Amino acid sequence: MERGRRRARLVLEDGASYDGWTFAGEGEVAGEVVFTTSMVGYQETVTDPSYRGQIVLFTYPLIGNYGVISGDDESPGVQAAGVLVREYTPHHSNWASGGGLSAALEESGVIGVEGLDTRALTRHLRDKGAMRGVISTEETDVNRLKEKANSHPEMSGLDLASGGTELAGPTLFPAFGEERCRVAALDYGVKGSIYRELRSRGVSVVAIPGSAEAEEVMAQEPDGLFLSNGPGDPAVLQRAVGTLESLIGRLPVFGICLGHQLLGLALGCETYKMPFGHHGANHPVRNLRTGRIEITSQNHGFAIDEDSLPGSVELTHRNLYDGTVEGVADRERRAWSVQYHPESSPGPQDSGYLFDEFVETLTGETNPVAV
Repeated sequence: MERGRRRARLVLEDGASYDGWTFAGEGEVAGEVVFTTSMVGYQETVTDPSYRGQIVLFTYPLIGNYGVISGDDESPGVQAAGVLVREYTPHHSNWASGGGLSAALEESGVIGVEGLDTRALTRHLRDKGAMRGVISTEETDVNRLKEKANSHPEMSGLDLASGGTELAGPTLFPAFGEERCRVAALDYGVKGSIYRELRSRGVSVVAIPGSAEAEEVMAQEPDGLFLSNGPGDPAVLQRAVGTLESLIGRLPVFGICLGHQLLGLALGCETYKMPFGHHGANHPVRNLRTGRIEITSQNHGFAIDEDSLPGSVELTHRNLYDGTVEGVADRERRAWSVQYHPESSPGPQDSGYLFDEFVETLTGETNPVAV
């Protein structure tokens, strides 16, 4: 056995137990256990702030083979509460690699466990839904760990976005090259690649904490407003929803992921907790305006209830796995959003046009709400 490896046990809130051994960290951690079907991009996944408070299970059986690459993190550190894999390889091979995943997890104090039957665990979560769990290298009693899992807060009703930003106040990220327009971005736990996509299109981004008031946003004199991704239950963020209600109609608004859900709430929709959510880079979505099917990158456990859409709100995109809402728009008030991640980090590049259309709308190159 390698030095530092310890036996570890995962117990879910229903008592299901899975054993493995650590490849990073030790101790005990609780969180909602979710699975992701992405075959690559484990570094981007574990550093995605939308995974805050969750234990991430990778369905792809081999993780760690290309190491960790400087500049590919989506945030300053690992955001996942824990990481579960079938097999971890410490012998990464990649010319750009600056180290291994285990070292990145250790640096952030995150437990990584390998050797579990990840197929059985994934099937269990598919059947029963995402649920709370505890990873422990200290306790082996299943009943005690089950009690700890059940005492951990449920994701429904949990506010993880209020502290999701690293910003202390408005921060300017200038455009790459000549500035075409300026966007205020409400940061609920943004992925760094999103700002890179905007900046590469000539957008100067003024990042603002998601808790900001409407007048703080308008004080930046933006051409448009972007709503970022983030973790937790959107329905508890009433202050953020109130801010958006007073901003909609004053400037074009584009949101993704949690920003999509918050925009939906501000437009009069309702949200709900999904059984096991969408996590992965292979989800087919139909653009209902064009008929085009996109393969998308997704990470969310909540969704907009289609039955709650007011008459003024148009359904623009639909998930082809389960029919859930993937995009909405209010054309009159120039507000639109998608549930998935068009920055596609990790994932396919099918949805980058959404950033193009947002920027072209702000610069007057296309009709408003072009998606």
